Amino acid sequence: MLRVTIEDSGENAVLRCVGRIVRGYESSLLCAAARQRGKNVVVDLTDVEAIDAAGVGALIALQAAGIYLQLLNPAPTVREVLHLTHLDTIFEVGYSSAEQLSDEARSQTLPNPMPLPIDSVFSLASVRGAR
Repeated sequence: MLRVTIEDSGENAVLRCVGRIVRGYESSLLCAAARQRGKNVVVDLTDVEAIDAAGVGALIALQAAGIYLQLLNPAPTVREVLHLTHLDTIFEVGYSSAEQLSDEARSQTLPNPMPLPIDSVFSLASVRGAR
């Protein structure tokens, strides 16, 4: 199950997610984020224990729809999925404090490059697939 609460402060919206962003529940995130069009949207993943392909698809769909997301405090399991899918190079991933990162995660964390538009992601994927 996924519960999403919205903290709206005018031009910014924080979507606090609790649970799992998985098939059947990802629509909670999609609907909450879609209503924030034109705002800076931060998705707080502190209390998200898992994300699957449907959850990853939801993040990509929002980006493709023109909703720029910043991801905050992904748990180690979520951070691993973001890394394996290379979404950590597409989305801005932040942490509210250095204390929340383990020593291991700190040593593996590199500065994120500028987020790419979704069409660039597909272009990169096609280039990588051509090798």
